[in-house]
Amino acid sequence: MGKKIHIKAGAIEAEAELNDTRTAQAIWEILPIESRANLWGDEIYFSIPLSIGLETGQEIVHIGELGYWPEGDALCIFFGPTPVSHGDEIRPASPVTVFGKIHGDATMFKKVAAGMKITIRRGNNE
Repeated sequence: MGKKIHIKAGAIEAEAELNDTRTAQAIWEILPIESRANLWGDEIYFSIPLSIGLETGQEIVHIGELGYWPEGDALCIFFGPTPVSHGDEIRPASPVTVFGKIHGDATMFKKVAAGMKITIRRGNNE
């Protein structure tokens, strides 16, 4: 079982599980993170204090996946189409490393406003 994290943005709270990538491990090691949400379509992104190269980059992701975007040293939460998506696909601005996935309905993040404080910390199981 992967490591669990807790994401909070305003009244929105979600649990997620990290995968076994070295990117996931690097993010785990810098937790907790606090930042302000930026929105790009149905994606939340924000800079984090990590600079690591692309690892098995993906041009299309799935709803609820967490990605690391090397071009912006940013963590991304995907919950729907972005401005460069075609149809219902979820397409980041450029390839990301998927390092985890939200448990449950990720569309709850539609309620997050730009500039809202967002925190990510290790889950209670670790």
